[in-house]
Amino acid sequence: MSEKTLTRMDLSESVFREVGLSRNESSDLVESVLEKISASLVAGEQVKISSFGTFSIRQKNARVGRNPKTGEEAPIPPRRVLTFRPSHLMKDRVSEGK
Repeated sequence: MSEKTLTRMDLSESVFREVGLSRNESSDLVESVLEKISASLVAGEQVKISSFGTFSIRQKNARVGRNPKTGEEAPIPPRRVLTFRPSHLMKDRVSEGK
């Protein structure tokens, strides 16, 4: 498996090459899209990208956890967590390696 990580710069470069915008415009476009996704998630909205998947926020209740080293109990406060559910098309692409 590859250790390569896709970065914002990689996305901007891809937009630059494939769409034909300038490097600055490509970077601004990528930043704008990511900011819109982020703001929607912070507001509690679900973000669904067709043929890719759905990002959503889930509320986790408070609970008692345990330190695995010492066995000592510790309270875990309630929190919001980001979840991602890939679409069936994305699952199929990943499993086929395409």
